[in-house]
Amino acid sequence: MSNPHPSFRDSVDRMFTHAASLMKLPPGLEEKIRVCNSTYTVRFGVRLRGAIHTFTGYRSVHSEHMEPVKGGIRYAMSVNQDEVEALAALMTYKCALVEVPFGGSKGGLRINPREWDEDELERITRRFTYELSRRSLISPSQNVPAPDMGTGEREMAWMADAYKRLHPDDINAKACVTGKPVTIGGILGRVEATGRGLQYALREFFRHPEALKRAGVEGSLSGKRVVVQGLGNVGYHAAKFLQQEDGCVIVTVVEYNGTVSNPDGLDIEALKAHVNETGSVAGFPGATFREAGLEGLEDECDILIPAAVESVITEENAPRIKAKLVIEAANGPVTAEGDEILKKRGIVVIPDMYANAGGVTVSYFEWVKNLSQISLGRLERRHEEARNRMLVEEITRLSADSGVKWTLSDGFKEAYLHGADELELVRSGLDDTMRESYMKMQEVWFGDDRVEDLRTAAYVVAIRRIANVYGSLGL
Repeated sequence: MSNPHPSFRDSVDRMFTHAASLMKLPPGLEEKIRVCNSTYTVRFGVRLRGAIHTFTGYRSVHSEHMEPVKGGIRYAMSVNQDEVEALAALMTYKCALVEVPFGGSKGGLRINPREWDEDELERITRRFTYELSRRSLISPSQNVPAPDMGTGEREMAWMADAYKRLHPDDINAKACVTGKPVTIGGILGRVEATGRGLQYALREFFRHPEALKRAGVEGSLSGKRVVVQGLGNVGYHAAKFLQQEDGCVIVTVVEYNGTVSNPDGLDIEALKAHVNETGSVAGFPGATFREAGLEGLEDECDILIPAAVESVITEENAPRIKAKLVIEAANGPVTAEGDEILKKRGIVVIPDMYANAGGVTVSYFEWVKNLSQISLGRLERRHEEARNRMLVEEITRLSADSGVKWTLSDGFKEAYLHGADELELVRSGLDDTMRESYMKMQEVWFGDDRVEDLRTAAYVVAIRRIANVYGSLGL
């Protein structure tokens, strides 16, 4: 029996085709940008628990208009070729949109990481790295993986070490993957990057009254009611920052094993600690628990943040979504059909290729750090502090010489004299990226009557930039 719902890849292709139809691309260029360049399937055996277990992995390279290509590696039983190719395509468009100089790639290993011990996962990961390296599918100059669903700093550390052992003479070996622990070449702010980028995206959206009017919201982020689906790395950090720094009220959290709600707001830090301890949101004090899975997406709220997996808002439940604004923290949480329904209902969607671009943006900063062999801010921080101190001392001297007493508050002096460290520079670079990228999307959204939504605007910006690169290359 055929699946009544289109695949994630179908949704990405449909959204791309719609945007490309609004542009005047040279003959054949649309197809060149759309198709996936190559997908490699690797099957390898690892002796575990007294038997040889065979694993299947994928690495897809969508576009090499920029190199290296970039994209995460996920560990999940749902991994398949269509999914990996769709995610690789999305990475191409995402990197182009936020002007990160990478092509798009993606990888996956069909495995349930919960079924294996840590030492077993390490052996599997190191063998997977070997298979990728043999095909130049992991390399600082050609293909740079990163964490994704089911993987994290630990797996990236194993991959980086395995690659270095295979290529001991490569001085840039640390740059073969990003999302590593800081102790072995990672960068401060990478773990929080996608959630932080989503926060910056919302802040930028709320700076534009015309955009707020289209979404039917007003005012600031403070007090806005938020529903979050998924309390993993992305959903947790986004909810935490929005609650603690912007005054949002997290009214519902939807997890795979249940939903908790409180109209007065959930304490995200306490909820995360409860989940870490018990493995479930069930039993969280002061909250209403529901076993129903995705029904929480339909709760009353101002902002809905799907931060788990793809295809959770479809033509089936899109008519019941009550949020005024949907911001896609996950890749592809809204299907093409669901997207059309939300658009007709006047619900604005901030698309995934922009909203969750914080991860690849900070991965770019980490890659640059690894290639330069020096931490961000190390050369200029103390020099910046010294110059600022000179200015403060000169103002103090002029005040004394003139007889007019000027007093700088201790708080100002402390903040002004402080030179930016790596984390502050990472956050600054990420904030700038999210601001500039949004402005480019909004220019298209407001400037072209044929562009009805931000997603189409994002694709137009990305496709135009990729087309310009191919044009410069003579294609």
